[in-house]
Amino acid sequence: MRALTVEEARQRAADLTVGSYLVAFDLTDPGDTFEVTSRITFTAVGETSWVDVKPERLLSVELNGQALDATLLDDGRFPLTGLQADNELVIHTVQKYSVDGEGLVRSVDAADGRVYTYGMSSLESAPRYYPCFDQPDLKAPYTVTVKCPEEWVVLGNGAATQVGPGEWALAETKPLSTYFVAIAAGPFHLIRSEYDGIPLGLACRQSLKESLEADAEDLFRTTRDSLDAYHRMFAQRYMFGEYWQVFVPDFNLGAMENPGCVTVSDDFLYRSQATEAERSTRSRVLVHEMAHMWFGDLVTMKWWNDMWLNESFAEYMAHRVAEEATAYKGNWTDFAFVRKWWGMQTDQSSSTHPVAPDSLKDARQSLDDFDGISYAKGAAVLKQLARYLGDDVFLKGVNAHLAAHEYGNADLAEFIAKLTDAGASGLANWSEQWLRTSGLDTLSAERTATGVVLHRQSPDESRRPHTLTVGGYDAAGAPTIVELVLDQDTVEVALSNELAVIVPDAQDDTWVKVRLDETTLANLPAVLPKIADGTTRAVIWNAVRDATRDGDLDPRQALALFAATIGAEDSDVAVESLVRWLLDRLLGRVLPYDESRGVVAGALEAKLATAQPGSSLQLATVRGFVATTNDAELLQDWLTATRVPAGLVIGQDLRWAILLRLVRLDAADEPEIDAEHARDQSSEGAVEAARCRAASAAGKEAAWSRIMTDPEIGVRELLAISEGFWHPGQATITAPYVQRFFTEIAGTADIRAGMVLMLTANRIAPKYAVDADLIGPAEALSGDASVTSGIRRAVANYLDDLRLAVEVRRRHG
Repeated sequence: MRALTVEEARQRAADLTVGSYLVAFDLTDPGDTFEVTSRITFTAVGETSWVDVKPERLLSVELNGQALDATLLDDGRFPLTGLQADNELVIHTVQKYSVDGEGLVRSVDAADGRVYTYGMSSLESAPRYYPCFDQPDLKAPYTVTVKCPEEWVVLGNGAATQVGPGEWALAETKPLSTYFVAIAAGPFHLIRSEYDGIPLGLACRQSLKESLEADAEDLFRTTRDSLDAYHRMFAQRYMFGEYWQVFVPDFNLGAMENPGCVTVSDDFLYRSQATEAERSTRSRVLVHEMAHMWFGDLVTMKWWNDMWLNESFAEYMAHRVAEEATAYKGNWTDFAFVRKWWGMQTDQSSSTHPVAPDSLKDARQSLDDFDGISYAKGAAVLKQLARYLGDDVFLKGVNAHLAAHEYGNADLAEFIAKLTDAGASGLANWSEQWLRTSGLDTLSAERTATGVVLHRQSPDESRRPHTLTVGGYDAAGAPTIVELVLDQDTVEVALSNELAVIVPDAQDDTWVKVRLDETTLANLPAVLPKIADGTTRAVIWNAVRDATRDGDLDPRQALALFAATIGAEDSDVAVESLVRWLLDRLLGRVLPYDESRGVVAGALEAKLATAQPGSSLQLATVRGFVATTNDAELLQDWLTATRVPAGLVIGQDLRWAILLRLVRLDAADEPEIDAEHARDQSSEGAVEAARCRAASAAGKEAAWSRIMTDPEIGVRELLAISEGFWHPGQATITAPYVQRFFTEIAGTADIRAGMVLMLTANRIAPKYAVDADLIGPAEALSGDASVTSGIRRAVANYLDDLRLAVEVRRRHG
């Protein structure tokens, strides 16, 4: 179906003003379809327009009491002619439930057979479950009714009331954009609370109620702390009535900011022991979604090129508020290790784009830009802006922006105007330098005869200013921190040239690449473990990872640094992030797999011997060890509770990780997978069994066929199969599928839609096949305009990584 362009959206917004929606859902059919009726009131200044409808069957259309010909529906658009000044449109459809994570998703819990549904609108998906004028700047209040099985409960943007057996009415909402209209209907387990006059709620599948009950106080505490923090920052209190956080299955994101009814992946409900890093991440996700109540929901961007006004703000606020107000600390360290590293790679890719691009993509192409730039880079830029302006001016401008555009829409120019009114100066130039350009400046410290000089190298003519710190560390790791504003290409820094380690942007205050000098690199194995600040260690590791990526640092040196320093690392975020980087980027790609794997496993085994029993750090270390060891006998013993390290609980999730490794070591196969699946008959167990089967030599063809041809497979299982398929230890087995990727992946757009296309293509691309002969096929596929944009973007990302890996191998052997 054709995608909405910005020109079409602007014209329709000029032509129409939407007054209200009354949407009636009938979910009583036990099959794969449901019925919906949308009654829309709107005014028009012209006689023609269209409404967005993507039904299984269009039953009827009435405009101002006159029946229209349902066969006029064309490519997801129903034409409207003869419009009057005031109009009422009534559309009755049969819609198909979704399994790809967008539209109205229907999921059957493998644990007990119960059915759950929830809405996920995204950029183009609202018309997949109700007819609407689908663009962000046509807001209107919604009144929703739902008919469903009697044992179900219903939640949504407005407070839900049961008005009869299997009948629910949701209170009229404030004006909403189509992309965050949501319902959740099913036999959910509910937990209610209240804080500061705001009704709060948590919901999940019945099979996960023990996990939710165990963590309910933690979740409510984060919610309360975040509400307090945002109420201190913003003049407007939370404005959307009840505040539900609904943990849903088969979700293709971490969470979605639907006003009053935030949907969250139920992967965040832990069935067994979780690390502190995982709990901290969950807390930030909740804080992020709450920030959207102001940035995105109360005030929404006019078009998707300004999505950063939603996502960058929520990302920045999530880390700031989580650090200042919640029980979880070390949030900016996590940002540096995880989110910033993601954004840095995106900003150096062929698909990079400005935070706030001038180019106006259509809605489908805009979906591809929900990436490390719109989230992580934008957050880093806002952190830099807040520091540059000072909090008083920054928050004064933000509050003026929210007040001026509440329940409406705004763009970059309007935001900058409010900051300027609040006392900021020079923002036109700042926004051009930071928001309208792409790429990163590179900072490096030079030791001169008399001291230290900081150099800035820019990829363009923007010459971005940076407010940052430079850290110097002696042999004992003791810091000397210098604050400065870098507004020229070279500046002297008041540090001794004899310091063991010198780190530009030591506190991760800005958005840059860092290159470490040779003396610093030589001293890192001894000094890095002694640097107390976890964020500084993350900055150092990002510099090492980035130099390795570019081929400026021998990957063997990076591996040796990991082996020398991981034993002293006290951050579970660092351990898990670095192990994931080694598995994804070094082992089997630019370093021989067996040899380098052994180094990683050996370092983690040594760390495991000293980890505090039962600690989060022990669990993070165990996970990395399981993924890299070749000691199948030890892993099999762990499954039978033999030779288990003191304090370690072999929970169900860890059991699956162990079995996955055993399958890859050819020490387990279908019988063992079947036995573990019989032990864990949950939906999570089905997903992990599918991952293990995809990892087995005998399961490759069946896994490949499901990825490429099965339209009914759920999102979590689809992604798990894709993740399990490739492994550097199975290069011979998977070799026949390398070329098949280039010929078959485009066809998945015929059976799925939305963001899952790119998510799948990213995972099933043959990342361990580092061969220059694959550059040609990747170029052809990424440049094929007939292929859907999300798949092209994933292939372009693969191509970037392939070229880098080929070059690293050429330079370092």
